[in-house]
Amino acid sequence: MLDERQEEGEKEMNVKEGISKHPRLAAWVVLAAGMVIILIVSARNAGLEALQWAALIVATILLAGLCVWIIGWDDKGEEEEAEVAKKEEA
Repeated sequence: MLDERQEEGEKEMNVKEGISKHPRLAAWVVLAAGMVIILIVSARNAGLEALQWAALIVATILLAGLCVWIIGWDDKGEEEEAEVAKKEEA
């Protein structure tokens, strides 16, 4: 029983560490999942074939990645400003 709790705690720590190490990848996964769910709900009665569904889902996932990448452009400027501020303080 205690071992199971420790394993669950370790898994949670691994997930948290993974998210903190790769925040853009985590954002991409979350955004893509949400966008795919919205796509499926909104187009479920459109009569699409399997290949069309696959193409739309792949395009949606790529679009989510592009959105995260574009949003990340602003992060680089903030990171550089923080590094410059640290160097000036030292």
